Amino acid sequence: MALSEGLNALLTQVGKGTPGGDLLRRYWMPICPAAEITREHPKKRLRILGEDLILFRDGRGQYGLLPERCPHRHVSLYFGFVEEDGLRCAYHGWKFAANGECIEQPFEPTGSKLKGLACRTSYPVQQLAGVLFAYLGPLPAPELPRWETLVRRDGIRKIDVLAIHHCNWVQVQENSHDPVHTFYLHGRMLIEQGLAEQFKAEVAYYGRPIEDYSFKLCREQGWTGIRKVRVYSGDRPEHEAGHPAIFPNILIVPTPGAISTQFRTPIDDEHTYQIRVAFAPTLDGSLIDQPDDQIPVAYHPHPLRPDGEYDLTKFQYQDLMAWETPGAIFDRSKELLGASDAGITMFRKLLREQIELVVAGKEPDGVIRDPSINEMITFTMSQGQADMGRELQAAMDA
Repeated sequence: MALSEGLNALLTQVGKGTPGGDLLRRYWMPICPAAEITREHPKKRLRILGEDLILFRDGRGQYGLLPERCPHRHVSLYFGFVEEDGLRCAYHGWKFAANGECIEQPFEPTGSKLKGLACRTSYPVQQLAGVLFAYLGPLPAPELPRWETLVRRDGIRKIDVLAIHHCNWVQVQENSHDPVHTFYLHGRMLIEQGLAEQFKAEVAYYGRPIEDYSFKLCREQGWTGIRKVRVYSGDRPEHEAGHPAIFPNILIVPTPGAISTQFRTPIDDEHTYQIRVAFAPTLDGSLIDQPDDQIPVAYHPHPLRPDGEYDLTKFQYQDLMAWETPGAIFDRSKELLGASDAGITMFRKLLREQIELVVAGKEPDGVIRDPSINEMITFTMSQGQADMGRELQAAMDA
């Protein structure tokens, strides 16, 4: 059943004061790799959930995330000076501590009440697995979830930053609840692009006939989400264990060489930022010491070419074409859903229910308050693609 225009707006709006935006502010959002903030480059402009912000790290190593505009004459603080104890505006020198307190106002009278009026909202920032996360909701902030792919030590991590998506975050997340798009968008597309040999494991895995599929709403300790399960037939039949899409905006997916944790942070109603952490477990379970500053970061260009064609030679490029071409905010009042879209319908229902909880003054699902359940949050997921990749690699090496 297609959505009304009003319900579509309810689910897709992310700004402060909107029901959807108020829900999303109850969760930690990844904002950038920690490697982007250095002594040489200690500040960065960000737009998160429709808010223009400035991220900085002062001389003491404390992170601050404040509104970008100085309250004095609304000059951008991005051009200010990072000092030992805060960020000083380049216009008149007002200085703000990482906690948002205005600590200096040159040229103003001693004891002026103006300093108190100038204090800014400061959003908490934490670092985990080489990624900086921010919380833009009401205090006290919940626990930053310690997903197993971010904290396990029996493997190595790398970070991938995708080009900004010119579409609403819901379009990206809905794709995570679609179990059948992989057959044509990925399996067939790689063949059409002449890449069957280069992506042999992926083509072999996703090119199998999909005999059946199912969806399960999961409410586990530490997370709520939807697990999609496919049943493959053909020469390599398999009943997947499935993998979870974590509410509201995360996908955990096994790939041939790693487990990919994909975070989709809404920039505003029409743009989405995606950062992925790939965790490659050691085959023998041995532990590896990999400090955050040794986690490599790769940046991927946007696949849309000047001639209007998309580069469709990679999984994420194929997905991005499917996410962006329906429009910045997909008009769901005109869609025609089928049986394979049951997971999308389930996600929309969950999203609406959680919005209504927040509107009613209640806490939504998946917000962690108990540190004892947050040591490491684990998942059960399919291993078939990883196993197939190893089999094919072994055959090629033989």
